[in-house]
Amino acid sequence: MAIEDDVLVVGGGLAGTTAAIAAARGGVRVRLVTYKENTLRNASGLIDVLGYVDTDEPIAEPFDAIPELPDEHPYRRVGVDAVREALSLFDEIVGELYEGSHTETNALSPTYGGRVKPTSRYPASAAAGLASRSEGTLLVGFETLTTFDAPLAAERLDSSVPFDVRGVTIPFPGDFRSDARITRLAGALDADELLDRDERVGTREAIAARIADHLGDAERVGFPAILGDDDPREVRESLEAELGVPVFEVPMGPPSLPGMRLEDRLYEALEEEGVRVESGNPVVDFTEEDGRITAVYVDRGRRRVPYHVEQVVLATGGLVGKGIDSSRGGVEEPVFGCHVPQPEDRYEWFHDGVFDDQPYARFGVRVDDDLRPLDSGGDPEFANLRAAGAVLGGYDLAREKSGSGVSLATGLVAGRSANEAI
Repeated sequence: MAIEDDVLVVGGGLAGTTAAIAAARGGVRVRLVTYKENTLRNASGLIDVLGYVDTDEPIAEPFDAIPELPDEHPYRRVGVDAVREALSLFDEIVGELYEGSHTETNALSPTYGGRVKPTSRYPASAAAGLASRSEGTLLVGFETLTTFDAPLAAERLDSSVPFDVRGVTIPFPGDFRSDARITRLAGALDADELLDRDERVGTREAIAARIADHLGDAERVGFPAILGDDDPREVRESLEAELGVPVFEVPMGPPSLPGMRLEDRLYEALEEEGVRVESGNPVVDFTEEDGRITAVYVDRGRRRVPYHVEQVVLATGGLVGKGIDSSRGGVEEPVFGCHVPQPEDRYEWFHDGVFDDQPYARFGVRVDDDLRPLDSGGDPEFANLRAAGAVLGGYDLAREKSGSGVSLATGLVAGRSANEAI
């Protein structure tokens, strides 16, 4: 059995879904294949464009800084206009789920570690907690959620912001195991599960009652990002009504409900655009002819199924997502064998200082202005292959806080270019 598609996107994260949506809007047949769970559910849900460049001081105006980046940076390949277009596409897709589209200036969002992070778009559930607002803040943690130490986060945050921050840890209402999943806690808030059937006391009211003694003069309350999965807005509004102050979520590490909510919305958008999605099956081989990929083989329960394609977008992630592999033999892109520039001397891969700018963080495929991966001689590996997202080299997404923006912008350009090439 052979399957024919116009555009095949390999990878199901932010870059891959953006590329698939951009290609599908041109009226072609698009399929997205993804093997493992994407990194969205492990991400904070914040959408960063550019937070830092060669300094520890956060950037206020990211678009002003993009032209000053090195030539090999993905943003320089696609240009500032493409970054703006990609954010507009994102805003359209997510709708009221996110805020931040009213300005090009970075917002400062508190994190679960007690820091502030520059970001371009943020979940609506986090909006009331931005550091640009000066209200006194109470952070609330739960004993069953050990990944968020509210008193410690508050202490750190209080030292870096011009408003008072306090923290408290309380028991989560109900009979939950100490290792209860965050989705279970979120589900209890979604359903407002009854704790006292005689008194008709639900989970939300019980939480508010436990906070009341600690609220004091706090003008807003921040919770770990577990305030509902199905309808977080209703949960927040219910808690606000009980407490009498704005309520917000603090973005968390993995597993991340804001990341899961974003993933759900993106995959809804794929369905709306008619993109066919296949998950759980790895790409295991491909064929080429005259410098073009002609078919991509996917393993379906030990059957190699060929997907005959016109254009391909590679969006498998970087070192974290295993879109770039490292071994004793070196660093490689494992799906199509694209060239990954790297020093021959392993000692040049890293610097000794833990907080140094590490060369390996910039490893990835190098591309031309059409986002086609280049071989060691500087020529396109394949005429009909483009790359997007963290598989690209030339930037340090963690240090710069630029991962989401690069994924959106390069995904948009790769998907649109693939469409136009058909």
